[in-house]
Amino acid sequence: MDKKMLSPDEITNYVEQVGVKKANNKCVQTLFLGILAGGFIALGAYASSVASHGISDPGLQKFVAGIVFPVGLILVLICGAELFTGNSLLSVAWAEKKITTGQMFKNWALVWIGNFIGAAFVAILVFESGLLATGNVGGYAVKVAAAKSSMGFVPAIASGILCNVIVCVCVWGSYAAKDVTGKIFMGFFPIFAFVIAGFEHCVANMYYFSVGLLAKTNSAFVEASHVAVEKLDNLTIGGIFNNLIPVTIGNIIGGAVCIGLVYWFIYRKCNKKNIEIREKLSA
Repeated sequence: MDKKMLSPDEITNYVEQVGVKKANNKCVQTLFLGILAGGFIALGAYASSVASHGISDPGLQKFVAGIVFPVGLILVLICGAELFTGNSLLSVAWAEKKITTGQMFKNWALVWIGNFIGAAFVAILVFESGLLATGNVGGYAVKVAAAKSSMGFVPAIASGILCNVIVCVCVWGSYAAKDVTGKIFMGFFPIFAFVIAGFEHCVANMYYFSVGLLAKTNSAFVEASHVAVEKLDNLTIGGIFNNLIPVTIGNIIGGAVCIGLVYWFIYRKCNKKNIEIREKLSA
């Protein structure tokens, strides 16, 4: 009888195979899949902002945002796209020496750039369409971006680690499901938790910063944000990278090391002898 889901050991093997495939995709293919993923995450981020921006209670606001935001990752998982945070799991194929260090970093670089293009493109469309004028969405965009650009380096790394532990567990678990319903459920609940917790996701931040910088050009949005001048001064292109660099580093540590390499160690390194015996028997 066909199993309804993969075991943890089987997921590790599948993640390895996916990593090899991703690392060997054509550069233009990887870039455009990255653009799609950035756009999907940005759409989820925008929708969650619209749904939650007017709620004064912080806990309830995050709860509502958490219900809506996962649509972005669900689209990535179901429709197919390359998301930088999820691609941290290429570390499994790298640890098995199935891909080179150069292949892994090339994939990460192309996907990161593609994600930024996709997220920024959606931010431009949102701004130009006038959608930021809905309620106080424009002011909220400035407020969120200014707060993120004012984070310290170490807190941004730590929050990035926590974020991608959850995101990569989410992606890892979605590989276990063999049907769309299972993938949707696995794609929803972990992301729901990460949004409520308020952790830092570099791709989501690409959208928040892009739309925040655009909203900052509108004095009405700036006034509605009620952001202190010193925080508003941090919302610059330089301020974006002061956040994105440590958050990206944290996301890599959380996904590639804390999830990818730990599961590789458990199910590949520790089981090496059993795998060799199994391969000999199947030969």
